[in-house]
Amino acid sequence: MPGTVGRVPTPATPAAEASASDAAGVVTGRSRAATTAGPPQHWDPLVRGAAELILASPVPMALALGEDLLLFYNDAYATLIGDRHPGAAGQPAGEVFADVWGEPGVGDAFERAYRQGESSLEREAVLPYDRQHPDARGQAVFTRGHSPVRDSAGRIVGVLTVTAETSQVTEQLQSLSDVAAALAGTLTLDDVARVSLRYLLTAFDTDRVTFGVDDGAGWRTVRRVRGELLDEADERLPPLWRRSPADSTGPLIVAARSGVAQFVSDGQPLRDIAVDRHDQKVRALAAQPLRTSALRGGLTVGYHAARAWSAAERALLAASAELIGQAAERARRFETQHGTAQLLQRSMLPEHLPDLPRLRIAARYDAGVDGNAAGGDFYDAFLLPSGELGVVLGDVAGHDVQAAARMGQVRAALRALALTDPRPDAVLAGLDRLVGSLGAETGSQELFVTVVFGVVDAQRERLTLASAGHPAPLVRRGGPGGEPVAEYLDVPPGAPLGLGCAPCTTTVRFAPGDTLLLFSDGVVERRRQSLVAGLDSLAAAVAGAASGDPRALCAVATAAVAGATEDDVAVLAVEHALIPSRSASMEVPAEPTAPSRVRHWMTAQLTDWQVPEAVVGAAVLCTSELTTNALLHAGTAARVEIDLSPERLLVSVADSGTRGTVTRARTDTLSSRGRGLGLIEQLSDAWGTDPTVRGSTVWFEILIPAGHRETPSG
Repeated sequence: MPGTVGRVPTPATPAAEASASDAAGVVTGRSRAATTAGPPQHWDPLVRGAAELILASPVPMALALGEDLLLFYNDAYATLIGDRHPGAAGQPAGEVFADVWGEPGVGDAFERAYRQGESSLEREAVLPYDRQHPDARGQAVFTRGHSPVRDSAGRIVGVLTVTAETSQVTEQLQSLSDVAAALAGTLTLDDVARVSLRYLLTAFDTDRVTFGVDDGAGWRTVRRVRGELLDEADERLPPLWRRSPADSTGPLIVAARSGVAQFVSDGQPLRDIAVDRHDQKVRALAAQPLRTSALRGGLTVGYHAARAWSAAERALLAASAELIGQAAERARRFETQHGTAQLLQRSMLPEHLPDLPRLRIAARYDAGVDGNAAGGDFYDAFLLPSGELGVVLGDVAGHDVQAAARMGQVRAALRALALTDPRPDAVLAGLDRLVGSLGAETGSQELFVTVVFGVVDAQRERLTLASAGHPAPLVRRGGPGGEPVAEYLDVPPGAPLGLGCAPCTTTVRFAPGDTLLLFSDGVVERRRQSLVAGLDSLAAAVAGAASGDPRALCAVATAAVAGATEDDVAVLAVEHALIPSRSASMEVPAEPTAPSRVRHWMTAQLTDWQVPEAVVGAAVLCTSELTTNALLHAGTAARVEIDLSPERLLVSVADSGTRGTVTRARTDTLSSRGRGLGLIEQLSDAWGTDPTVRGSTVWFEILIPAGHRETPSG
């Protein structure tokens, strides 16, 4: 009957003694004379057979015998119960696990198996068995089964417990859920590659992973290897893609072309395409295609040791590829749409601003919303027949192709009007008639355009402005005590264009050392924040900038107000320089020796200009990093420009494209492996990135120490 242990005198066998493990030695060596189970050599043959099976098994197993459910177990189970071993050997299970015996799936499972002969299986059990690790509940998940054990007479004499850890499977499924969430936020193939590689390397605990796609111009792949240290700066960088020929025999490309997964358990799967020792050491490799309707791609997972690919691993890899493929296809569509919209937007903006001896000019435009639509913000700066400088910044309502087209019409018309009659009020009056006519033609009552136009007369040190419903410009001036101040100009805003605008002009002083800042409302407007607070933040940031350099002020202005904006951002800055600056430029070919050539050229140029040695060293180092970044990540030739004024050295590196076919919009990355970002931040006084029509420009500014500020000549 249940609860009675059959005892058949059976001598111990040498085989059983030889197979005894460390835990088994403790269990079988303990005296059983005072227990109802008795010594092992007196157990029923079936019970002894079960015990020998348990002791030889690498899986955590335990046998609970008799009314008291006395515990006998193997090494794996001893490890599982932690500091309860060796005291648990031969003791009642209810006493050994007294602190958790009342929890579901513990004491009740033993009792049902022993008293009622019911087997049970718990697929996701948490075993809080190790007192030394109170957080074990959240550390491991197990599949646990309890079965009754019968003797030769068919009586239930104990309970067999088998426990298999399934934490890895659970963690992999959780990782799959996490990567799905991370992929949902990706916008570009760079983003998808970065998230996918990080996930594959961790979830599969692998030595090498790759991700690759056919971008229309051929195959490009990116790789991560175990132990590769990536800090926060590295993670912000675009991945380092490698080009592969269309007929490559690489496993990733073969799987992507065929649509069939490949699995190599042991061999040299990368022998023909290995680029370094990391590839050569791979023995086991899985290559999975990304099955999408609009994109061909694949991923691989490799190990340095031979590996049998289980059905579970293959299924998890296929599920991962499905998620990654969907994200890659979505990113490809976004990049195409984004590139078209951005190219349209930027093609309507001036590619080059005037280069004048006493007026330094810079502008910046950042797309708002999701960056996937063209907008209506615009800026322009151009020379007038009188030799004066015309400057304009405007905003056509809307974030679509129609808004961008109207912006182009307004900008072109404004320049034509200004070249005929540069008076700001006359120019805006003419634009008002144009916008009114456009609205009448289209029957639209929602054509909303604001603009501010000014004429800078450097010779007479004055600035004349008129506004049509646009935010007042800001001027940074030197304060009475030498500290710069920023003030908004008192320009009557007037009505937006097309509404019967009657603009008025305002003329103010614009002396050497002053900087004018025109900006769109996206710079200062934020949700749940007053416009006054935004304007105050902008003025404070401009006044506190390290210098009045226009490029630096554009970067300062776009970051002056905390929080994200849903509107486009456009900024135009004009500095009336105290003294004309010196400038030089160099075209950098896309060659491995280019950074070295830039360093030699720049050192010679700055030394000739008698720039302080400390500034030269910092500038050359930063420029070398920026040049490397442009060559590696844009893949095109670059242009290095240096501009030296008595107060600061400004260096910019511009590329003219990207690795793919879409203009890069996210250009807040530096250096080939992250080192440059830290260098720029540490060695410069200001830095930033500016997207252009055909690429991007990264720049930095270093202030000249006061004791070395000499007046440039020539």
